[in-house]
Amino acid sequence: MVITASTTHNGDATLRELGRKLVASAVEFAELETPREVLDQLDDVTSPHLDFRVLGALRFPSKVSDWCSLALGKTVFLHSQAPKGWWEEWSSKLHRRIPVGYLMARSAIAPHTLTESLQALQPIGADRWGHELFLQYGMRDGLLCPVGGRWLVVFWSRRLLANVATPPVRVIVYAAASFAAMRLDQLVGAAAEGINVSARLTPRELAVLRLLSFGIPFKEVAVHLGLGQETVKTHARKAQKKLGAKNRTHAVAESVRQQLLV
Repeated sequence: MVITASTTHNGDATLRELGRKLVASAVEFAELETPREVLDQLDDVTSPHLDFRVLGALRFPSKVSDWCSLALGKTVFLHSQAPKGWWEEWSSKLHRRIPVGYLMARSAIAPHTLTESLQALQPIGADRWGHELFLQYGMRDGLLCPVGGRWLVVFWSRRLLANVATPPVRVIVYAAASFAAMRLDQLVGAAAEGINVSARLTPRELAVLRLLSFGIPFKEVAVHLGLGQETVKTHARKAQKKLGAKNRTHAVAESVRQQLLV
């Protein structure tokens, strides 16, 4: 049964059935041998009960703008029922347009719908291209599940999910997505690490960036760390180079996005 506005009176029964199916399949995720099997299992757990399907799963690259690391079959895996052609068109535009919805999903800690991200970001002009592309391929809405800062599992629907993705549903779906992401990480994590190598900053370079992220000028950073001002600038330049940043501001932003600063 599908959860819609007209069937909410059966919502509790559907949730119980969805929960039972998730528990019953938990061990099965650990035994699956290919990414395709993992996504099929996830779709089998969720789609019979909910008005959305699995789109796929993506392993975040260490560097946010490392679009070349988003490789189909290596760090990106699509479900067999995903709209044909969507990924090819989406990925072909990455080098020219920043996908703001993707950036929000990367930094999120909880599931959210595409509609919610649109409302939160209120993108204008070219920044709307990601949402418009979803619509072009018949995806009216979606549910994005970021897992552990490493994976993004995405579901899609031809309808708005306001009445479908209720808080209890999100808890169960997120649990299922987490099982899937953990198994995918076991299957492809080592290979993906070879593609996504984090910038290896030294403790001093991190310390300099951390203080700069609070708007502290170089002179005060030097005093705080007990270093010479030129030494601090040298650490900042080295960190900028390692992060592939264009300037100091970009370096600080990139280190935040990569969750290097705590």
